[in-house]
Amino acid sequence: WALHLKNITISLSGQYECSFSTFPYGTKAAKIQLIVKAEEEQHYVKEVQLNHALEIPCLEDTTPENLSNYPLKWLVGKNGRKEELVTKEPSCPAVYRNSSTLYGQRVRLGLNNALEIFSTKITDDGMVFSCHVVYHPERVQKSSTTVRVFGK
Repeated sequence: WALHLKNITISLSGQYECSFSTFPYGTKAAKIQLIVKAEEEQHYVKEVQLNHALEIPCLEDTTPENLSNYPLKWLVGKNGRKEELVTKEPSCPAVYRNSSTLYGQRVRLGLNNALEIFSTKITDDGMVFSCHVVYHPERVQKSSTTVRVFGK
């Protein structure tokens, strides 16, 4: 016996009960508490000096081991436009794709899936770098970091 729910919303949170009659034992029942959480996105701001390197952690509150089993991607954007920077599949943790025309050789995936940016430029100011970890096709955890570049 299974209950299949589609188009899940927070309003579906609550206690569900399955009961059925059996002969000769009578009614059997089981209860389950369902908690539906809203998709959370953590947001940070990092300041960096012009022409310095910057490391942005993927999900600051998650251990690296938890990230290694799931597909991960880094995006960069500003004013609603986003470009994919780095993509990593769990089957080959050492292999990842960097398809950025804007950042090319200036970014790489570092330890613990952090994004490393080499030699920040004034054009990096205000850019939002976001990390997406796909735990399930419908469950993505995200964190985003806005970069503020300043001179001496």
